[in-house]
Amino acid sequence: MAKKKWSAAAPEANAQDKPATLKDLLSPEVLNKLKSQSDAMKAEEQARKEAAREQAEAARKAEEKRLENDFGHLLSKSNLDWRKHK
Repeated sequence: MAKKKWSAAAPEANAQDKPATLKDLLSPEVLNKLKSQSDAMKAEEQARKEAAREQAEAARKAEEKRLENDFGHLLSKSNLDWRKHK
């Protein structure tokens, strides 16, 4: 005969037994202020990243335009098989 395993009934923790979180301790006005500040910081970070991307794109285009006017660059980039163009 196999022994029965007795499962210990875990006592359920009441809401009062749980430790208080910072969210519980702060007032709703402070929470709303923090959330709006967080959203503003995220929007600012997004705008900064977009500006950096646009600046990099402008620098790339300027470099590409400069290289288009450089005969040495065009010569090294071009295909040297001139028989196609006869």
